[in-house]
Amino acid sequence: MKPHSPGLVPQILIGVLLGALAGVLLPGLAERLGLLGQLFVAMLKAVAPLLVLVLVMSAIANRHESRLDGRKVVLTFALYAIGTVSAAVLALLMSEAFPQTIALRGAAEGSPPAAVSSVLRDVLFKLVDNPVNALQTGNFLGCLTWAVLLGLSFRKAPEGFRRNLQTLADGVSEIVRYVIRLAPVGIFGLVCLTVATAGLGAMAGYASLAALLVVAMLIMALVVNPLIVFAVTRENPYPVVLRCLEESGITAFFTRSSAANIPVNLALSKKLGISEELYAVTIPVGATVNMAGAAITITVLALTAANTLGIVVTPGSAVLLCLVAALAAAGASGVPSGSLLLVPLACSLFGISYDVSMQVVAVGFIISVVQDSMETALNSSTDVVYTYAADRAGRGAQPPGQ
Repeated sequence: MKPHSPGLVPQILIGVLLGALAGVLLPGLAERLGLLGQLFVAMLKAVAPLLVLVLVMSAIANRHESRLDGRKVVLTFALYAIGTVSAAVLALLMSEAFPQTIALRGAAEGSPPAAVSSVLRDVLFKLVDNPVNALQTGNFLGCLTWAVLLGLSFRKAPEGFRRNLQTLADGVSEIVRYVIRLAPVGIFGLVCLTVATAGLGAMAGYASLAALLVVAMLIMALVVNPLIVFAVTRENPYPVVLRCLEESGITAFFTRSSAANIPVNLALSKKLGISEELYAVTIPVGATVNMAGAAITITVLALTAANTLGIVVTPGSAVLLCLVAALAAAGASGVPSGSLLLVPLACSLFGISYDVSMQVVAVGFIISVVQDSMETALNSSTDVVYTYAADRAGRGAQPPGQ
């Protein structure tokens, strides 16, 4: 009988352990092995802008209008937006209370903006960048602009053309999955280089960063989400919140894919007695746009980069960061660790160079063993939580469906 190979998470854990050992015991060799990590980061830099452009364009072009349970559908989408923005604000507050820094190479390349007005000016010019230059330079704002415009334009295109767009999006996503499969080797090289050049203290910094992300996501799941549900339903929110974490969150924790967890969420919604007309629309859409965990990841990592570079985050830029993080989170891809590829978009608000921000992404992959699993569990379970709240709005109090 052919033995099963370990999954991606165990492989990444092994890569982290071996990289740390090599960095401590063989620092000279470990520095040379750092090339593996640099190649991994280069591949991410190459595919990330194209991924954003193609996925968002295809999603908009192929979105179908629905007349089912209109007001509750709108309420659910409003809760998705409120929850994602709330998650970004929570991440901002947690990062301000417990500021994080990490070891980065070429940190001097980041240049802080002079004022919020200059940030807004840069954002406006990045929004109107031409698509070829946006792809070449990693301008995610420009990629998003063109993705939305092309997606809206292609909504009237023949169905065959729109199917081809989806095929293209699936193809790019498959390439990303191939790159992610190389994560254990790439992370091994990154840990080798980090430990050999910065010592184990840098790894301790990564553990602190991971802990901050996990605590923020737990607060979102166990405090903020129940408050939102209570505000809508006027019922005790914890029975449904805990049930969703148990039946949806645990599965999503191990699959690390909101899209893969859609069948689980559909079955759970039926158990909870939610209107089928409602959850048939909101659960698939939520797997794409309801990304509280991604908003937390993007905000925390962007602020970590700013703290590392000594950039002062003003109240105005903090508000802008929360809005951009929420919007970027809604565009996070359905592949594992997809939110990490959108961190450069948030970092660009502070004038942080693309090369430096991609180093932050690489750090995110090192801690993704915990971060991405927690993020997906929060994202996916919240889809059902908010759909339930919208369905229960205006009804009398009664326990979740049996």
